[in-house]
Amino acid sequence: MRVKGGFTTRRRHKKVLKLAKGYQHGLHKRFRLAKEALLKALTYAYVHRKDRKGDFRSLWITRINAAVREYGMSYSQFIAGLKKCEIDINRKILSDIALNDKESFNLLIEKSKEALGIKV
Repeated sequence: MRVKGGFTTRRRHKKVLKLAKGYQHGLHKRFRLAKEALLKALTYAYVHRKDRKGDFRSLWITRINAAVREYGMSYSQFIAGLKKCEIDINRKILSDIALNDKESFNLLIEKSKEALGIKV
């Protein structure tokens, strides 16, 4: 007597269809379509987990740039000044300081301007 794979196939199908829950049209009911949609979705999820890091970095840079412009500097000048006076703060923390602690950020601006030789 031969062994049939009904149990294994049904289990595999149920797993895929469970993950495709909430998809529209036939994508949540039909195994073949669900499997294709799921492969795409998981690929996009993987890629965008990597992209998220860059998205946040660009957000922080935008915030820093906006805060620095109020003091008559550009972002690149500000970063160059910080590097010259060997202040090593990452962009996430700089962004947070720019939003929440104006006094400290003002000190960083002054240090950066001094390092670049811009009158304070």
